[in-house]
Amino acid sequence: MNFAMWRKALQVIPEVSKEEWDGLDVISKWLISTRAAVLVMTFISAALAGLFAWRDGSFDFLPWLALTLGLILAHASNNIFNDYTDFVRGVDKDNYYRNIYGAQPIASGLMTHRQHLTYFGVTAFIALALGLYLIWSTGFTATAWILLGLGAFFLLFYTWPLKGLALGEVAVLIVWGPLMIGGGHYVLTHEWNWFVVIASLPYVLGVTTVIFGKHIDKLDMDRKKGIHTLPVVIGEKASRYAVLAMMIAPYFITLYLVLAKFFTPVLLIVVFAIPTFMKYYRVFLKPKPETRPEGQPGWPLYFVGYAFYNNRTFGTLFMLGLLIDVLLRVIPFTADLVRLYWS
Repeated sequence: MNFAMWRKALQVIPEVSKEEWDGLDVISKWLISTRAAVLVMTFISAALAGLFAWRDGSFDFLPWLALTLGLILAHASNNIFNDYTDFVRGVDKDNYYRNIYGAQPIASGLMTHRQHLTYFGVTAFIALALGLYLIWSTGFTATAWILLGLGAFFLLFYTWPLKGLALGEVAVLIVWGPLMIGGGHYVLTHEWNWFVVIASLPYVLGVTTVIFGKHIDKLDMDRKKGIHTLPVVIGEKASRYAVLAMMIAPYFITLYLVLAKFFTPVLLIVVFAIPTFMKYYRVFLKPKPETRPEGQPGWPLYFVGYAFYNNRTFGTLFMLGLLIDVLLRVIPFTADLVRLYWS
C-alpha cells in the first residue's frame, strides 16, 4: 500500500511514469485515474445535503453515507469515462492540456482500453447500486427515479455532447447544486424543498467558477479542436467577468436567505471570505499571460487555480456557518433563541 501516493493523489493530479505506474497498488491507480483531488467538491455537496437534512430533523447516517459514497463514485466514474471519451475522439492528442498538468492513464499509455473500462464499470456499478439503495429508502418515488436518471444522463453525456455544445458549465451548475444538494436533501428527508435548492447556489456557483476558469485556460486549444465550451462561445473577456459575477453573487444569495430567515445571521460568517476574493479578483480583470508568470504554479493552468482558492475559502466558511446554524437549532437553549428569531 503506497500511502504517500494516496495522500498525493488526494491533493494534486500527480504525474507518473510507466515504470512508477506499474509499481503502484490498485487504490493508487484508481485515485489517479479518477482525479481524486477534485472529488472533495462532491463530498462538500453531500455534506451540505446532510447538514440541511439534519437541521430539518431527518438525518440518518446510513442513507447519508450511501449518498456520499454514491455521489463520489458517480463523479469518479464520470472522470474516468470523460478521459476515455476524449481519448477515442482524439481530443487528448497533440499535447492537449490535460496531458500536460497530470497523468492521463489511457492517453499516456499507462492503461489499456480494457483496464480503463474495467475501472469505469466497477466504479459506476457500485455508484448505481448505492443509488438504487437510496431509491428503495425513499419508497421508490418518482422523484427519486428522476434524480437517478438525471445523474446518469449527466455522467454519461457531460464530455460529449454537452461540453461541446456550451452546456458543460450549465451541467456543473445543475449537478453540484440542485441535483446533489437539493436531490440529496430529498432522499434523506423524502421532501423536496426549493429553499434548499436556492441555498445550494452559493456553494455551487463557486464550483462553477472552477470549471469556468479551467475552460478559459484552455480556450484557444478547445477552439482549435472544435470543442465549444461556454468560454469559447462567449469569449475570454466575457468569461472572466462571468467568473467574477459568480464569485460575488453567493454573498448576496446568502444575505437574501438570512433576510428570508431560512438561515440565521450566523451564515454571514462568509463575509470573512471577502479578503480572499479581494486578493484574487484582479487576476480576472486581465487576459491570461502569454508566458508563465514567475512562481506561477500549475502552468499552463492559470485562472482555475485562483477560482479554486476563492471557492475553497468561501465554501469552507459557508459549510462552517451552516454547521453552526444547525447546532443552534438542535441545542435546546439556542433552539429557543432561533425560534424567537423566526417569530
